[in-house]
Amino acid sequence: MHFLSLLTALILALFSPLASAANYTNPLKTTDGSDPHIAWSGGYYYLMTTTWSNLQITRATTLNGLKSGEKRTVWTDATASRCCNVWAPELHYLDGAWYIYYTAGNSANLDGQRSHVLKGGATPWDPFTYLAQLTSTWGIDGTILRFSTWGNYFVYSCFSGSLQSLCIAPLTSPGKLGASKVLSTPTNAWERVGNPVMEGPAAMYHGGTTYLSYSASYCWTSSYSLGLLTWNGSGDPSLSASWSKSGPWLTSANGNYGPGHNGFFQSPDGTEIWNVYHATSNSAGACDGSRYTMAQKVNWNANGTPNFGSPARLGTSYVGPLGE
Repeated sequence: MHFLSLLTALILALFSPLASAANYTNPLKTTDGSDPHIAWSGGYYYLMTTTWSNLQITRATTLNGLKSGEKRTVWTDATASRCCNVWAPELHYLDGAWYIYYTAGNSANLDGQRSHVLKGGATPWDPFTYLAQLTSTWGIDGTILRFSTWGNYFVYSCFSGSLQSLCIAPLTSPGKLGASKVLSTPTNAWERVGNPVMEGPAAMYHGGTTYLSYSASYCWTSSYSLGLLTWNGSGDPSLSASWSKSGPWLTSANGNYGPGHNGFFQSPDGTEIWNVYHATSNSAGACDGSRYTMAQKVNWNANGTPNFGSPARLGTSYVGPLGE
C-alpha cells in the first residue's frame, strides 16, 4: 500500500465513529434528574427526566453533551386530573411513531396518579399529542416489555393489597391495555426497607435473554437499589412463575445514595447496553428534585448475567458509548 494511502487508512480507523467514543463525567443532569430515560435515534441521545410539572426532552450527539444539550418542552397539561405530579417519562418507538409513556395526576395529592401516553411522529423531536389514559387505578412508572412471540406488554408499579408491586398487561395497541395481573411483589428484606416497594421497571435484552430491572425499597432510604427479574425463556411472561428474581444490585457507593429508577439504551454502534439512573448525595436517600442523572455501561459476567457495577464518585471520567 502507498504510504499516503496507509496513513489515510490509519487516520480513518482512529477517528471512525465505530472505533471511538467521547469521554464523559457524571452527573449528566444535576437537578430534576430523577427517573431518567434515554433513547438513541438518528444521531442523537434523547433524555427525559421527572420535572414534576411538564414533559421535557434534552438532546445531544454525545452523553456529555446532554449537560448543555438542546431542550424542548413537549407537553404541559391543564386538565385537572392529569395536570400535575408529572413523573417518569419514557420514549418508545412503536408502529412507526414515537410515544411518551408517563405518570401524572391531580395537584391535591398523589392518590390520582395514573399512567398516560402521548403520540409523536417519526422522530422524538416531532410534536406530541395526548393519546390515552392507560390505567384506571393508581399506577406509576410504566414501561414497554417486548417479545417476538408473545407481543408487547406494559409493566408498571401498582398496589397489590398494601404492597407496592409490579403489574403487567398486554399492550393491545400503543394506547390500550388488556387485563392487568400482578407480576411480582416485594417479599425480600432488601425490597422492604422503609416500605415494601417495587417500581421503575425497565426491560433489557441480551444474548437471547429478557430481563426486567426495577427499583426496590423506599426512595427516602439509602437502600433504594435495583432488583432484577429474569424470564425463563418459554413461560407466559405475564405469570410470576415465568420469572426469577435476584438483587440487590447497583447499591449506594462513593457518595451516591439510593441509585435506581433506571433505563437502558444502546450505544450508537449497537454493540453495548448502557444504564441510566438517578442517585442523590443525601445519605438518607431522596424522592425529590435533588436527585441527579448518572450513566454507565452494563458489563457481563462469565456466566452471561449482567454486571451493573457501582456508581463511581461524581466527576470520574468514563469512556462513552462506542460510535459517538
